[in-house]
Amino acid sequence: MPVPDADAQEGPLFAELGLHPDLLRGIHDLGFIRPTPIQAKAIPAILSGSDVIGCAQTGTGKTAAFVLPILHHLMRGQGRGLVRSLIIAPTRELALQSMEHLRALSKYVPLKGSALFGGVPMGPQIRALERGVDIISATPGRLLDHIYAGRIDFAHLEIFVLDEVDRMLDMGFLPDIKRILRLLPEKRQTLVFSATLPDAIEKLTQTILINPVKIQVGQRSSAAHGVRQALYPVRRARKTELLTVLLKRPDMDSVLVFTRTKIAADRLGHTLTARQFRVSVLHGDRSQSQRLQALEQFRRGRTQVLVATDIAARGIDISDISHVINYDVPNTPEDYVHRIGRTARAASTGDALTLVDPEDEPVIADIERVLGRTLTRETMPGFDYGAPEAPSQSARHQGQRPYPSHRRQPGTGGGRSPRQGSASGPRRKDHRSHPHGKSNTG
Repeated sequence: MPVPDADAQEGPLFAELGLHPDLLRGIHDLGFIRPTPIQAKAIPAILSGSDVIGCAQTGTGKTAAFVLPILHHLMRGQGRGLVRSLIIAPTRELALQSMEHLRALSKYVPLKGSALFGGVPMGPQIRALERGVDIISATPGRLLDHIYAGRIDFAHLEIFVLDEVDRMLDMGFLPDIKRILRLLPEKRQTLVFSATLPDAIEKLTQTILINPVKIQVGQRSSAAHGVRQALYPVRRARKTELLTVLLKRPDMDSVLVFTRTKIAADRLGHTLTARQFRVSVLHGDRSQSQRLQALEQFRRGRTQVLVATDIAARGIDISDISHVINYDVPNTPEDYVHRIGRTARAASTGDALTLVDPEDEPVIADIERVLGRTLTRETMPGFDYGAPEAPSQSARHQGQRPYPSHRRQPGTGGGRSPRQGSASGPRRKDHRSHPHGKSNTG
């Protein structure tokens, strides 16, 4: 759970935030005493009944920042088993994360919640709704399925949450969000949480929130403190070989590797497995049981490497990821921030390494501009980077050093085209995932 260590010495105590004593018992049982900055600022604002916009970096405890005051509010009201709070999330992992926080924090609280998401049978979700729930955490599509089937009544709804709303807009969920909003009571408390707040979200919040309290922790689109970032310039054809060398380092205990596409994740997973690494794979085309198994194996240390698409950039709450490696450079600076935020969680430290092909330099320039800093470029001593080649036009334009290269060794693949031997294949136009259709991303 993304809250700081119990021996933290800065900021208020949880006991000073006005939370119900039974909630404090559960928090203290988990060993937590002080909230994170987003929790310290958001919890009192939510308890006051205000609409809230909360923006903070990935890994700073945003989920607990709204789950705790929701539990507090619902405990003081009447009507158990009625849907009084609704949380909308872009992915099933995030929907489950809210429920996991609820269960962990509500040890002494007689409230029930259910996560509703696609890719699994309806039966268990239907039975949970029939028994009665106080809180629903759902993805938009599956929630609408249940609503249109007449299984959910929002007449008693009091608190509505949009979680990681920037990701929802990226994934094309805005029409579904608008449909859901039309079905909710006008008199409600609305909370919006995200890691970034682009202009499109600002416009949305103006239509659904009333005099909101705006909470900004850290700079927008900035990396979490404690993340050591480095770039490894390497041509696409040599990325898998360089990744293999990196993964053999003794400090690579728990490594999350990001690819741009599902096909690339599968191919890279197979390749690394064949090279004797313990690997799990996570992307949107895998079944829910496969996704949960991949996360559980990685969380428990049974696999060293989790190869994933951007579906894992948010919504996986694993506190001890030692390294994030961008095998493929992300499409936007915001995606980069979300990815590297998977390490250095809960005030710890971690490393974020990015393998950069010359074609990636324009995106890297955008990332550096948003971060307000030039990222360190490193080379791996003794690694065969392949045949010498002139730096790309984009690299020259950005003033970067030429890509590392060495004299070709007999028997190496240094003379291959940069398009060959790549686990990710040729760069292709980005087709973002859409809730009503499949794509090769996610």
